[in-house]
Amino acid sequence: MGIPVWKWKKAVAVGLCAVVFAGCGKRGGVGGNPKEANGSSAHGGPYEEEITIDVFDDLANFQGEQAGWFAKIVQDKFHMKLNIIAPNIAGGRDTLYQTRTAAGNLGDLIITGTDGGRLKDLVSAGLLLDMTPYLEGCDMLNKNQAAIAQVAKLAGKEGVWAVPSEISNQPATEPCDATEPTNAPSLRWDIYGQVGYPKMETLEDLLMVLSDMQHAAGKSESGKAVYAISLFRDWDSNIMQNASGFCALYGYEAQGFVMAKGDGSDMQSVIDTDGIYVRALQFLFDANQQGLVDPESLEQDLDALAVKYQDGAVLYSIWPWLGAGEYNTYKHTSEGKGFATAVIGDMKCLTYGSMPNGKCSSSIMVGSQTQDPQRLVDFIDWLYSPEGIRASCSSSASFCGPQGLTWEMDGAGKPKLTDFGVRALVRQEEGLTVPEEWGTGTWKDGVSALNYKAVGLADVDESNGVCYNYQRWEDYHKQTETKLSKKWSAQHGNALTALEYLKGNDMLIVNPGTDYAAPEYETDIQTIMEQCRDSIIASSWKMVFARNQEEFDALLKDMQDTVNGLGYQRVFEADLKNIEEYFAAKMDGSGK
Repeated sequence: MGIPVWKWKKAVAVGLCAVVFAGCGKRGGVGGNPKEANGSSAHGGPYEEEITIDVFDDLANFQGEQAGWFAKIVQDKFHMKLNIIAPNIAGGRDTLYQTRTAAGNLGDLIITGTDGGRLKDLVSAGLLLDMTPYLEGCDMLNKNQAAIAQVAKLAGKEGVWAVPSEISNQPATEPCDATEPTNAPSLRWDIYGQVGYPKMETLEDLLMVLSDMQHAAGKSESGKAVYAISLFRDWDSNIMQNASGFCALYGYEAQGFVMAKGDGSDMQSVIDTDGIYVRALQFLFDANQQGLVDPESLEQDLDALAVKYQDGAVLYSIWPWLGAGEYNTYKHTSEGKGFATAVIGDMKCLTYGSMPNGKCSSSIMVGSQTQDPQRLVDFIDWLYSPEGIRASCSSSASFCGPQGLTWEMDGAGKPKLTDFGVRALVRQEEGLTVPEEWGTGTWKDGVSALNYKAVGLADVDESNGVCYNYQRWEDYHKQTETKLSKKWSAQHGNALTALEYLKGNDMLIVNPGTDYAAPEYETDIQTIMEQCRDSIIASSWKMVFARNQEEFDALLKDMQDTVNGLGYQRVFEADLKNIEEYFAAKMDGSGK
């Protein structure tokens, strides 16, 4: 999950909504009907001229032209090809963004954050299309006016500039997860069983368990060394991101340089000696001292780590979805092997509520230089439709795929996976080829490379009450029952899912979904923040791999002295003010 977004007063939202959408019923203005002016026919296609659009996508983990069954759907509906430009793959994330914005063309379709002043910068630079004249007939976008109006506040200029992701029709207090909370300790359950399922009362107890598991594990499936913990650096932002995963086991997440508990009950500085972040660094240091941390952690990225999970070379997963997503194949789980959620007695795992007004830190926009703006606005509208939502399967969105291909309704009016759906979504068969009428290539290669969630993972199709997320279906639970799931369920009061068990045992903190967007720092504070951030991240990694406790303590003090000398306290106070206002807004109920 990303950083939560500001709760604004409803009266302001309604007022802006009326202004922004006042022209939706009148098409065209100067130049006439936008569809006619751009050569596109009626809403939803067909479109006579084939186009290829550049998609600048912060979320994508693939770069190049979208292929396979999703490409065919887009081609059939919009006569359009998607060329994905992915900073995650290209490297130099900020550099690529700055280079393309400086050239005056970030992309035809843009998926990026709108917080931290980014939307305002893009609008000021003339890089985004105001979608207002193109919204007639866009039923899904017009339905989500309130969420779009909230994002518009960040632009500094009237208009419809972006549509937030994960707009939900569920309450803000409803966890947006499917079967596992966003954060929870996840272990190779079969090897945990080999060492006797020892109880853990605190985070530090986990170390002894991981040590025993590593000794019991032997070699990976390819004969390589197995480590309890393996880390990666790709996602470091203000702090060492992997360390924050252990903070989340106690309900904390980093918001700037504040470690804030999800219920607002505690707020700490990330550099506090006795704080949760330094505790997480100490935990990782202790783990490394015991030989439990993969020595390649300093050099590898997430892709390299994923391969190790697939090989059975890592025993702990910082997030449940990571280890299970790579290792829990149908073959492994049928053999009783795989990752499952463990329990630490004093944990309060942080998870996130649904977001009625969406997630501003990840939004979709149209570039101002695109040659057919109406077609792109239509495409965005389709992504928010039931058909588009289902088609947008990805590594991060367990949407059910196209009806008729992966699922169907049974005689009782309940969703049921087809034989192909079982093979694609349950067994996850490698090389599974889609039927000819759905396109070419494999199911996996055809999955949407946009990696974009238009709606929340708990959302339902209001026309039939079916959750888009197949992992919440009764049929899915029947289809996925294995030796591993049966054993785990029996050990946890016959709960079907970890989410159900932890929620029932008061081991979750649900951070209600909000429409918060981090405000822009003043220029001098932004400069200080960047300098402090670099020092904190570099020092954190050094502390984890310090030679001994004395060096760990010295590195901690040096980090504290360095950032305090840079003006850290000014940034912390700004972050603290923002997060306090955020929690105050949540508590007054002004944002759903």
